[in-house]
Amino acid sequence: MTVFARLMGAAAIAVGTLATPMAFADGGTLVIASSQVPRHLNGAVQSGIATAVPSTQIFASPLRYDENWEPQPYLAKSWETSADGKTVTLHLVDNATFHDGAPVTSEDVAFSIMTTKENHPFKSMFAPIEAIETPDAHTAIIKLSQPHPALLLALSPALAPVMPKHIFGDGQDAKSHPANSAPIGSGPFMLEEFTPGEAIVLKKNPNFFIEGRPKLDEIIVRIIKDPSALLIAMENGEADMYPFMAGSQEIKRLEKVDALTITADGYAAVGPINWLAFNTASPKLSDVRVRQAIAYAVDRNFITKALHRGVSAPQRGPIIEGSPYFDASIPAYDVDLEKAQALMADAGFADGMELTIDYIPGPKEQQQSIAEYMKSQLKKIGIDITVRAAPDFPTWAGRVGGHDFELSMDIVFNWGDPVIGVHRTYLSDNIKQGVIWSNTQQYSNAKVDALLNSAAVEQDDTKRKALYAEFQQIVATDLPVYWINALPYHTAYNAKLKNVPTGIWGSMHPMDMVEWSD
Repeated sequence: MTVFARLMGAAAIAVGTLATPMAFADGGTLVIASSQVPRHLNGAVQSGIATAVPSTQIFASPLRYDENWEPQPYLAKSWETSADGKTVTLHLVDNATFHDGAPVTSEDVAFSIMTTKENHPFKSMFAPIEAIETPDAHTAIIKLSQPHPALLLALSPALAPVMPKHIFGDGQDAKSHPANSAPIGSGPFMLEEFTPGEAIVLKKNPNFFIEGRPKLDEIIVRIIKDPSALLIAMENGEADMYPFMAGSQEIKRLEKVDALTITADGYAAVGPINWLAFNTASPKLSDVRVRQAIAYAVDRNFITKALHRGVSAPQRGPIIEGSPYFDASIPAYDVDLEKAQALMADAGFADGMELTIDYIPGPKEQQQSIAEYMKSQLKKIGIDITVRAAPDFPTWAGRVGGHDFELSMDIVFNWGDPVIGVHRTYLSDNIKQGVIWSNTQQYSNAKVDALLNSAAVEQDDTKRKALYAEFQQIVATDLPVYWINALPYHTAYNAKLKNVPTGIWGSMHPMDMVEWSD
């Protein structure tokens, strides 16, 4: 059956049985609406929502996390860390198999972690791993060069898919491997069909290693690029879940639908920051005074209170403000047009300049609307802005990852711990051509490198906070990024759904417990 036939069939059932979802055969179908377009489905070599949601259904990981930030067994039934913090031993379940029937072994775990280390844009996530020993089929011993306070978190679903070595270990480039678009994992759902830009069809894994799961028969990720059409699909029951909803109008509109539940739970580890990125290698933006001038010209409060109707919270730095590592003393760059104009003159641009700004297609309120606001606001300090649209997400990603931009709106996650989600943006050795959500700003500061590398291994939390505070002070001066707001992520879902994932990773978490109520 084609993707379109499945979508139309699911839609017809949903419309006709919105109040009685158990009319679905067996465990039923869950239709997830998304505006995000994945390039492929393997989260081991690609970050972001679009890939992580299906990837965490297809692939299992060593651990999973609950809503209290506590690690829970998954492929690893138990684990222990040595006293010096340099060895982590995983004891795997003995009944897990990949979707093709091959057993999951410690060799697969070792191969997957090392492949992720070499290819994932989050370079610091597994950087301390020197080797992984596999003394038997169900034991993986991770050897570290130094303690790694974020390692267990990095072994959870959104970040550590376990891939079959017999498929991905054939010598082909992991980032362009054909199996990335037709992956075989050991997760609760198996890929049945992937039509890029349209839909992903996942069916129940009948041999999932956790007895009695998954509850659903099928998950369809329906990609709807038109925001209005996406909301209509949720309102009329053609779609059952809309995760990562951030628009104020969307939130307020779907709150009025009796058949839907809206929650902000499930995004604790995401730490989503909306920001303006500067290509610091651009001749126009290499002078920090120009970047500071732009920061002084932008009104963060206007964006959050007016453009976002008060649902967004201002964000002043690289670490999400709700984190214990955020330093509230960093400069906020409150609006000061006179100072901005003086900085432009000091940098040799008293007569102004022309710049182009890109934005991620899809989340208009958080991206396009701010880009258009920049056009009018920066005109006040002599900067003529051209807003450059992209026809789709891969086009935008290609521009930014390829460093083919001057200014770009972006949405980047903290991913639970600064080691995982913050370091990647500011470490100079993470400047990687063609890799999105790495150091695409091409920012380089030796002191920042040293501070982040020290914080990555520091076991004393007080000392770690001090290192991150100094780091924030430096980047708030250098401004490779102007941080704007934290995204107000919400999930809308059919009120008849049970066990919708609201742990720290939200829908970037296995949905093996999701089911329709009686």
